[in-house]
Amino acid sequence: MDKNTIIGILLIGVIFIGYSYFNNSRLEKAYNTEIVHDDSLFHEKDYGEAITSYRKALSFRPRETYPQQQIDEINQIMGFDREVPDTVAGENDEGSGESQVDKTLQQADISRDVPLNLEKFGSFAQAVEGEPGFITLENNLLKLRISKEGGRLYSAELKNYHTYDTLPLILFDGDSTVLGLQFFTFDNHPIETNNLFFVPQTDKQHLMVTDQPVSLTMRLDAGEGRFIDYVYSMKPDDYMIDFDLKISGMKDVFARNLNSLDLSWELYMPCQEKGRQNEDYYAGFKYKYYQDEVDGSRERSNKDVEEQEVSTRIRWMAFKDQFFSSVLIADDPFLNAWVRSEKTPNMDRYLRFYQTKLSIPYNGEDEETFKMHFYLGPNHFKTLKKYNIGLENLVFLGRNIIRWINEYVIINIFNWLNRSIANYGLIILLLTIIIKMALFPLTFKSYISQAKMRVLKPQVDEINSKYPKKEDAMKKQQATMALYKQVGVSPLGGCLPMILQMPILFAMFRFFPTSIELRQQQFLWATDLSTYDSILTLPWDIPMYGDHISLFTILMTVSTIVTMKINTPAQTGSAQMPGMKGMMYMMPIMFMVILNNFSAGLTYYYFLANMITFAQNLITKQFVNEEDILKKLESSKKKPVKKSGWQKRLEVAAKARGHKPPKKR
Repeated sequence: MDKNTIIGILLIGVIFIGYSYFNNSRLEKAYNTEIVHDDSLFHEKDYGEAITSYRKALSFRPRETYPQQQIDEINQIMGFDREVPDTVAGENDEGSGESQVDKTLQQADISRDVPLNLEKFGSFAQAVEGEPGFITLENNLLKLRISKEGGRLYSAELKNYHTYDTLPLILFDGDSTVLGLQFFTFDNHPIETNNLFFVPQTDKQHLMVTDQPVSLTMRLDAGEGRFIDYVYSMKPDDYMIDFDLKISGMKDVFARNLNSLDLSWELYMPCQEKGRQNEDYYAGFKYKYYQDEVDGSRERSNKDVEEQEVSTRIRWMAFKDQFFSSVLIADDPFLNAWVRSEKTPNMDRYLRFYQTKLSIPYNGEDEETFKMHFYLGPNHFKTLKKYNIGLENLVFLGRNIIRWINEYVIINIFNWLNRSIANYGLIILLLTIIIKMALFPLTFKSYISQAKMRVLKPQVDEINSKYPKKEDAMKKQQATMALYKQVGVSPLGGCLPMILQMPILFAMFRFFPTSIELRQQQFLWATDLSTYDSILTLPWDIPMYGDHISLFTILMTVSTIVTMKINTPAQTGSAQMPGMKGMMYMMPIMFMVILNNFSAGLTYYYFLANMITFAQNLITKQFVNEEDILKKLESSKKKPVKKSGWQKRLEVAAKARGHKPPKKR
C-alpha cells in the first residue's frame, strides 16, 4: 500500500466521521427542539397533538425511550391501554384448564355488571349501556357480522374458502377484536367508542347483497343532533367494503384544538393452514406510504414481537398471513401510525396478535366524512392488483429481478394454463416444460462446455503427472490454464449458463409458497400443494426436518444427486480437492432437510426440472460427437492466440511511451 492510498483512506475516514458528527448534531438539535414543544403540549393537556409530536421526535432519535414513555403515559391518562393483553401469552394459571382468552372475555362480561360513573362519559353517557346484538352483511364472497357494541366489525368469513380441516374460514372473530375511535371530550374525558353502543339505522338483522350495493349505518348518538356514524357499504362480487366515518355536530363535544382522531384496530389472526411454520413465515403487517412504496415487517422474521412508529402519512395498513389479509385503506391518507405484531406460540388457535393506531385528520367542521375501505379477502395477485393501490405487494414474490420474473412471466404463464386446465399437478408439469424449453439454449451451452472439459481430461491428467509435487502446484495451474487458453475453452463455461438460470430457480422458490391457487389442491399423494406432502408421520420432531417425511422432497433430492453424478464434468480440480466431490453431494441433502416442510408444489417442480434436464442432456448427447469436439479443439491449438482488446490497448500505450513489446521466443 503506497503513500497516496493511505492518504486517500485517511481522507475518506475523516469525511465519514465529519459527516456522521454533523448529521448526529443536526438530529440532536431537531430532537431537543421537538421535545421542548412536545412537553409544552403535554403540560397544556393537549394530549392528541402531544402524541403526534412525540412520535415525530422518535423519528429523529428512534432509540430514545423518553418519547415512548410519554406516549404510554398519555395512553394511561386517556384510558387507552396499549399493552398486549394476557391473551397473547396464552398461558393458564396453575391448576386451571381455562384459557386466558376465556378469562379475558369473562372479565369483560363481569365489568359490564359493575356500576359505571356515567358522568365521565359526558355526552356519550346514553351509549354506555345497550342491548348486545349483531347485524349480518353478506354477499356471495363475504359474510360480515357487525356488533352493536362499538359498531365494529366483529367477524369476517370468506364463503369460498375453508381451513385445512374443512371448517369455515374466519379472518377474525370475537370480543378480542377492537375497532374504535379514541379521543378527548371538551371537558377532558377520554372516550373509546369500541366500548359504547351504536344504534343500527335499520330494523333488519340480515342484509343480503345480490345485484345492487347495500349500506348499513351504525350510529353513536351524542344527543342534540350530534352523532358519529360508521357506514358500511358492500357490493356484489367484491372483497372490498366501503367504510365511511361521518362526524356531525361534534366540534363542541371534542376537545379544543383537536386536529386528529386515533382509530384503534386490534385482532387475533387465527391459524388457517396445516403447516404453521409456513403460515408464520408469511404472516406480518404491511403498510403503504402515501404516494410511495410498501413497507412493514419482514417475511420469515424470527422476531416474536415487531413494532414500528410511522411518522409520515400512509395509504393503508394490512394484517396478513400466508394466503389472506385484512386491510384498512383510506382515500385521504392517515396522518401517521403505530403498529405492533406479536407471535402467539402458546395458542394453538391463533397465529398472531395485531395492533395498530391510525391518526385520522379532523378539521373541526360541523360535517366531516373520512372515507375508508376494508379489503377482507385472499392474497390473490391479480385480484389485489386490480385495485391499483399497491395491494399486490401483500403477495411476496421476491425482490428486484426475482419479483419481475414472477410478476411478468411466471404468473402470466400460470394463469394462461389455468384457463384451460383444472389439474394443478398437470399445470406445474406444463409450466416446468415451458420454462426448461426457454432455458434450453443455456442448458445446451453448459453441456457443450462440460463435453469440452471431458475430452481435455487426458491432457490435463498428463499435466498433473508432469508436476506431481505440491511445490509445483503453481506451475501445474499455469500449464493447465495455458492449455485451456490454447484451445479456447473456459473452465467456467459450464458454470456461467447455470448461474444465469439461478434467478428462475429463486423465482419459483418464491412463487409456489405464496400461490393461493395451489391451496388445498390435491395431486397424487399430496393433499395440498401449497404445503408439505407427507407419506409418513414420525413419532418425534426432528429439528429443521420436522415430524414427517415428504416424498416429493425425497424424489427431488435423489434426482438432483443422480443428475449431478452423471453430468458433473471430470476436471482436474476434483483430483486436487478430493473433498469437493463430497461437499457437492452434501448440498442436496441439506436442501432435503430444509425443504421437507415447504410447499409440495415447489419440491414437485424441482423434481420435474431435474428430470427434464436429465432428459435434455441424454438427447443432446445423441447429437454431440465428442471426437469432433476434440478435433476442433486440437485445430484451435494451431491458430495464433488472439490478443484481447485490453492487451492491444496496453501495447499501443506502451509504444506511445517509447517502450517496445517483448519479443516472442
